[in-house]
Amino acid sequence: MTLQFLGATQEVTGSCHLLEVDGRQLLLDCGLIQGGKADQLRNHEPFLFDPKTIDAVVLSHAHIDHSGRLPLLVKSGFSGPIYTHKATAELCAIMLKDAAMLQRRDAERLNKKRAKQEMEPIEPLFIEEDVDRAMAQFVLLDYGEVARVIPHVDISLSDAGHILGSAIVELFLGEGAEQKKLVFSGDLGRAGMPLLNDPCLIDSADLVMMESTYGNRVHRSWEDTIEELKQIFSKAISESRGNILLPAFSVGRAQELLYLFHLYAREWDLSRWEICLDSPMAIEATRVYLNNYPLMDDDFKRFTRMHPGQHPLLSNVEFILSTDESMRLNEVHKGLIIIAGSGMCNGGRIRCHLEHNLWRPECDVIICGYQAISTPGRAIVDGVDEITIHGKSIDVKATIHTVGGLSAHADQAELIRWYSHFKDRPPLVLIHGEPEAQNGLVDKLNLSRSICPDALAIATYGDKLDLSGLPELIWVTP
Repeated sequence: MTLQFLGATQEVTGSCHLLEVDGRQLLLDCGLIQGGKADQLRNHEPFLFDPKTIDAVVLSHAHIDHSGRLPLLVKSGFSGPIYTHKATAELCAIMLKDAAMLQRRDAERLNKKRAKQEMEPIEPLFIEEDVDRAMAQFVLLDYGEVARVIPHVDISLSDAGHILGSAIVELFLGEGAEQKKLVFSGDLGRAGMPLLNDPCLIDSADLVMMESTYGNRVHRSWEDTIEELKQIFSKAISESRGNILLPAFSVGRAQELLYLFHLYAREWDLSRWEICLDSPMAIEATRVYLNNYPLMDDDFKRFTRMHPGQHPLLSNVEFILSTDESMRLNEVHKGLIIIAGSGMCNGGRIRCHLEHNLWRPECDVIICGYQAISTPGRAIVDGVDEITIHGKSIDVKATIHTVGGLSAHADQAELIRWYSHFKDRPPLVLIHGEPEAQNGLVDKLNLSRSICPDALAIATYGDKLDLSGLPELIWVTP
């Protein structure tokens, strides 16, 4: 039994891990690498395994950095089942189609340049037909359902509280006394956040793979975050300032913002503002959230029971579907709250809105999600004076607010609390985090004596573990 780390190693995107048991191969996630152009080009590099030899995939959740290379995997010869939560499958049908469209457009744009240089055209990473083939291979599961995915490997999914359908994956490897239990955290959400349930706590494991996106940071409390947002909106409204832009991930963050705008519409005096969700994909994802309301937390379900006909994701927002409608927003100079993708400002309609508003001192931009290295969103957070949008240099004059308390990822304290629930402090391998965050988490874990230092490791690309040697971390040399 071996486990090899092939993505989201000392970085946040591209989640992919290869498990081998009795000669069978199982992938945990197959995500797209995101970031700058150099990062995106890595998606075109061959897999470090033969996709035809993979027997099955287990997908933790729908975000593209976890699911985005599944169509490429199928295109390259993978023909096995893809096990995931049923809500994740619904979201993937939307998100992967959108990713295919972007891949095709990027290839078309690049091929025009290559043609002028008399260079051979390139193919998109995958196309819509590859997405259809991948979706046909999905096997849908409920939380708590046990499924045998390959011989001698059973899995069970638990709610990770990150986005709709997100899952912590428990894997039971082998048989009888030799059985080992691996727990893959996926992306862990936060306790007490709106819409979704808190992440489930798991009691036992022989090995834990845990994300570490915010391993060196403690988020502001939810109460302080709400107060921070109230102050941002109050100042903008009282001074009759310009527009407010919220770059937001189409799945998860957009729906959370809609819910907050409903809950606090009166307190934040939003009635005089036009709230627009300018993202066709986020609009489709919102409908998936509506159809899966039994997965929401008790507060959300209680509200829908007490206020029939007043759905809290629909009550005070205008859905912007067409490009013409989106362009119309750029003619409005104040009084707009625009939620648009992409969440890292590296694509989507938010770039047009930034082009028309970022240079205006009276406007506000609220950054409310993780910004990967080399993305425009990260540059804005880091305080650059200008960014390039559609080939033009745009001055950054708007007021930039980084509201970390809205993050859908657990912070350092929450990660340690989640891990500490495991009995006997099993070995822990950190994935899905940048080095600074991971080193900060390691230091805190060692300082708090939450784990034996010999049982704690940060995965690097290509690392392989011999799982039969657990509880010791025995690394297989190439």
